[in-house]
Amino acid sequence: MSRPVPLIVGGGPAGAAAAIHLLRSGVQPIVIERRAEPGDALCGGFISWKTLEQLEALGLSGRVLGGHEVTTLHLFSGRSVYAVALPGRAMALSRRRLDSLLLARAREMGAFVRHDTAAYVDGLVRLGNGELLASDSLFIATGKHDLHGLPRPREAAGSDPLLGLRLRLPPSPERAALLANHIEIHLFPGGYLGAVLQEDGSANFCMAVRKSRLAAAGGQPAALFAELAQDSHFLAERLAGMPASPCVDAVGHIPYGWRARSSAPGIFRLGDQAGVIASLAGEGIGIALASAESAVQFWRRGGGAAAPDFQRAFARKLRRPLAAAGLIAALGRHPVAATLPLALLSATPGAAGIIARMTRI
Repeated sequence: MSRPVPLIVGGGPAGAAAAIHLLRSGVQPIVIERRAEPGDALCGGFISWKTLEQLEALGLSGRVLGGHEVTTLHLFSGRSVYAVALPGRAMALSRRRLDSLLLARAREMGAFVRHDTAAYVDGLVRLGNGELLASDSLFIATGKHDLHGLPRPREAAGSDPLLGLRLRLPPSPERAALLANHIEIHLFPGGYLGAVLQEDGSANFCMAVRKSRLAAAGGQPAALFAELAQDSHFLAERLAGMPASPCVDAVGHIPYGWRARSSAPGIFRLGDQAGVIASLAGEGIGIALASAESAVQFWRRGGGAAAPDFQRAFARKLRRPLAAAGLIAALGRHPVAATLPLALLSATPGAAGIIARMTRI
């Protein structure tokens, strides 16, 4: 007896990877992606050494990806800078390029991609044109944005939720020299900001900040970036030339630390819909790819009925990395308290590798 065609909502890394794994199992899924052209998801643009291995297994080599090599992490706290060698070769790459390559790979292998919005209504997926799709296997891969009808619990974000802000600045020789071959994390009260070059030479500044901290800056993301640059000469150098009214992308109520511990039959939650790791860990894409592979393994054994077992098993895998990343992020939001741990981290050989293993899926 043939199974109904699996539906995948979301064509980002988790959704495209799930499609590739299903296609390798001889099944042609339907991928529903709202953008006709891959966008540039709000993300730090960092791919770890382990994630590069996962992408290689999906058919995308480092040469094909074409990002900047990243070998060092620079941590900024107040007036201090700490340099930490990464345990392996990493890469800086925009989500636009990564998502484009992964979805193209899935399409080349035979995935049927439909560009439309989607919602979950009475057990069916309703497209923006009103069409209803039925399947006993729905893979939710919508990233930080919830699927209407199957949202994550809003209270998981807490009473003072974290918001994601992203600023992209054009290429400049000065920024290229400042950010060459490393990724930066700038700590400040109420949040942290990551900075890295992208493959086209532009610079990506991605911030996780408490809602209250943004409110203290008048609720204006551009004003917060300007305020942080005023407080830190390091950021002032990197944000030099920022327009007075820059375009800042935002996403709200991110439930960092949350994980889906259960699911209904037929509902597989992938990526940020399975669990949300603190962005400074640099493991979001790794979790997206790992969840896709694991979900399809469970699906092969039991179809849609295996979804609850998958969700419980993957939640157990996420427990340690989410907890470790959460502790590091909590410390990072208090720069004064972070001074001694950061000094020890930069001075201890192999410490970065230990922390990396704790936060990897």
